[in-house]
Amino acid sequence: MKSKILVFFLFVCILPVFAGGASEDQNSIVLWTNEGESEQALDWLNTLAARFEEQTGFALEIVSKDTEALREDYISASIAGAPPDFLWTVNDHAGPFKTAGLLDVVNDMYDADVFVDTVTFNGDAYAVPISAGNHLMLLYNKNLISSAPNDVNEFIDAAESITGDGVYGLVYNQIEPFWLVPWLGGFGGQVFAEDGVTPTLNTSAMVDTLAFLSDLKTVYGIVPEESDYGTADTLFKEGKAGFIVNGDWSLSDYVSVFGDDLGIAPLPMINKTGEYPAPYTSGKYFMVTAGLAEEKRELIKEFIAYALSAEVQEEMVSAFKRLPARKSVLDSPLVADDPILASSGKQMSYGTPMPSVIEMRAVWDAIKPEMNAVLFSGKSPNDAARAMQETAEAGIQNLQ
Repeated sequence: MKSKILVFFLFVCILPVFAGGASEDQNSIVLWTNEGESEQALDWLNTLAARFEEQTGFALEIVSKDTEALREDYISASIAGAPPDFLWTVNDHAGPFKTAGLLDVVNDMYDADVFVDTVTFNGDAYAVPISAGNHLMLLYNKNLISSAPNDVNEFIDAAESITGDGVYGLVYNQIEPFWLVPWLGGFGGQVFAEDGVTPTLNTSAMVDTLAFLSDLKTVYGIVPEESDYGTADTLFKEGKAGFIVNGDWSLSDYVSVFGDDLGIAPLPMINKTGEYPAPYTSGKYFMVTAGLAEEKRELIKEFIAYALSAEVQEEMVSAFKRLPARKSVLDSPLVADDPILASSGKQMSYGTPMPSVIEMRAVWDAIKPEMNAVLFSGKSPNDAARAMQETAEAGIQNLQ
């Protein structure tokens, strides 16, 4: 087994980014979060921290980073001995962080019976659930699209009908493989075999998925030549796109822009298979850095209890249209009677849990460059699928 330092280097080129590390003051704590895609959510989190400080006298510093930067910087900062005290992030960070020995067990920080499933390894929890979902769905501007499509054929027809004069039928993040995964599920594929760690990327389902995404651009012409997350988000908000594929974290922003003109639906059924796309579901989680002083760990435990109280969970649901982690709130009329949350829940029902195993990092790193090669350089889907499999297998082998 290679040393933990080698595991660190496998996941990231080390960056000298240590700002916002753990506070020396035992009466303050530092939280890194990947909230930021939604400015409203980040503002609310800062307000939550201010309320906590007012109630307890303990200061909480919030540092926002995008998801990939948080992963890379947390590893770098940990090597430098200056990590934050805890995290608010996605579940697939737990695998590499736990394997590298960076996370503390959090069995004592929450009641597992009260919340949705969390991230566990050998029976121990390494993450405390904040919200459920974190899944992609189909959102549309009712000023451009009259109703949700039932299947991909209807979806493409509707998108083609409005494309032109600076308006696109569809926008989405074409860079990141998280946006590929739902379609892969709809075409009958998955990234791992039944054992949950053996990659299954060189399949007809992956070839069909890559061909479909390529056709959206080269055959149907309904998507921009290039679009990352920010570009897609801006085009949709400006009324220059009929559909967007985005996550539940974006709902509060889009409701504030479109109001009742925002449409929400599951991603459309794949006509070839009769299956619905299956986005990854996970939610957001607290993760606690290993080796903290007991006083600081107790302070984090107190904040987690406050943030996951029924009152605050209900506040989060109402403010951001996120599905809560606390079961009593998830099953309440607050969720069931809200059309936006009900639509989000329906999409989540088609989803599949995000793998939290360390091998998932190797899979992401294998898919991304080949997906980009297909979409931006014209590489054949067959060649890309083969290369994905080879790269994933090599990456996983290096973990041994």
